[in-house]
Amino acid sequence: MESEIIRNIYAFRQHLICSEKAQATIEKYLRDLKTFSIWKGERELNKELTLQYKSYLMKSYQPASVNSILSSLNSFFTFLERHDCKVKTLRIQKRIFASEDRELTKKEYEKLLDAAWKNKKKRLYYLLQTISSTGIRVSELRAITIEAVRSGKATIYCKGKMRLVILPQMLCRMLQRYCKEEKIEHGAVFITKSGKNVDRSNIWHELKRLSQMAGVAQEKVFPHNFRHLFARTYYAQQRDVVRLADILGHANINTTRIYTMESGKVHQRQLQRMGLLRLERDVG
Repeated sequence: MESEIIRNIYAFRQHLICSEKAQATIEKYLRDLKTFSIWKGERELNKELTLQYKSYLMKSYQPASVNSILSSLNSFFTFLERHDCKVKTLRIQKRIFASEDRELTKKEYEKLLDAAWKNKKKRLYYLLQTISSTGIRVSELRAITIEAVRSGKATIYCKGKMRLVILPQMLCRMLQRYCKEEKIEHGAVFITKSGKNVDRSNIWHELKRLSQMAGVAQEKVFPHNFRHLFARTYYAQQRDVVRLADILGHANINTTRIYTMESGKVHQRQLQRMGLLRLERDVG
């Protein structure tokens, strides 16, 4: 028999749709809620239980992921008018430097492309270059259509906003050649064998296998990291965070600053180049 919480999740889904939330946001909320429902089982929903779940999350996930999941739950509890079940998110100190063990370098990116080509994973080969050369989200790949490739620009609707993404000429030529080889004549470029749009799950699993082939650490190889690679590369060349925020579709420039964060080693080299240190033997 269908549990009450599952029925409420279905109602919440309809509420999110009516609120015109992005499809990726809806999927993320529902995924978090279904995971919570499985963990909860037949236990009564109350504040004590959600606090226990918060503790469980803290042992299993990074703080930012914990807060993201708690945000989904709190939105659900607000919808149910169960404010008594809501819990506070974790306070996280603002990071100054990027984590080097998660930062994908350009050299590693090139190794992934080499591995994709050598192993005849053409779709993945072109997909990675599309995200990395435009900075689009993986959920926005559906906007990369034959028509967009021919015109050199894609119109993307995300989080209630519309933005125009310019596609590099070389990318357009590559994708046109790929579509001709794959006999894709209209609609989305990146599709499965059954003709459906590739989704985050498809890409995630393909990337994990590709990371092993390329000898690149798995924790660095996930879809959103190629968007980060675009942002860091663009910012290194242009040093225009406002323009970058527009390209990425960020409403808040502080979000963009996270993408352009440099590693501690890069900052260390910058400090060294300032020339404000000298060895004792250089003292006159």
